[in-house]
Amino acid sequence: MTLFVFFAVLAAAAMHAIWNALVKVHLDRFLSITLMTLGMGAAALVALPFVEVPKAEVWPYIIASVIFHMGYRTFLVGAYKAGDFAQTYPLARGTAPLLTALGGIVVVAELPAPLAIVGIVLLSAGTLVLSFRGGAHLERLNLRAVGFALGTSIFIASYTLSDGSGARLAATASSYAAWLFVCDALWALVLCVFFRGPQALPVLARDWKAGAYTGVLSGAAYWIVMWAMTKAPIASVASLRETSILFAMMISVFALGERMTAWRGAAVLSIVAGVVALRLG
Repeated sequence: MTLFVFFAVLAAAAMHAIWNALVKVHLDRFLSITLMTLGMGAAALVALPFVEVPKAEVWPYIIASVIFHMGYRTFLVGAYKAGDFAQTYPLARGTAPLLTALGGIVVVAELPAPLAIVGIVLLSAGTLVLSFRGGAHLERLNLRAVGFALGTSIFIASYTLSDGSGARLAATASSYAAWLFVCDALWALVLCVFFRGPQALPVLARDWKAGAYTGVLSGAAYWIVMWAMTKAPIASVASLRETSILFAMMISVFALGERMTAWRGAAVLSIVAGVVALRLG
């Protein structure tokens, strides 16, 4: 991974943390996720005239990614309902890089360097510790919540591998990203109308500014990640992306005045060590 790609992915992680920290949408989780997806699609729609139409062999990856993203959102919402999502979702974010690394070995025959493997493990461990706030409530997790969390991680790893492979096969990562975001938004709109009915559309329209803001930021962040996966190992990029939780922690401490506890310090050290190992690997 070159230094430019390395810092580009870190910038994408920071963007992800910023929009999560600043944007508040007063909708239920399903509609919030739908609104963000529509925002990504609207922003990408503007770019379509300037990018190539994907070749036939690229479309299976786009279709697969749309399906995987649908599964991701379904399990994401399910995790909110099954238990304390502040506890279950970290399982997804912390285990997804490990699953991506294993999947990368099988799917794209990409074996990370030994030091990169160490970095992936350290990043995942730090993410879990930081998200669980020291693991104080791990004993309260229920099997249903854990199931949704692990299911979410499987879909994250799946769409990461699909998008990394598809972006590499496409003419450009921009072409792949733009068409993926538009297709994903159209399907998300269909599902929203199917599950919530046409009356959901005016509700989404009232918060269109939040959708545009989150869509542009999240879309730009993920476009950087897809581009980076054409330049560096997929597993390494996927793991480095999870440093977004480190940026979120920094925002909470320095901007929101939250306390820097011992477990937070330990998690930060683990994540930073993982970042260094990935860079050196």
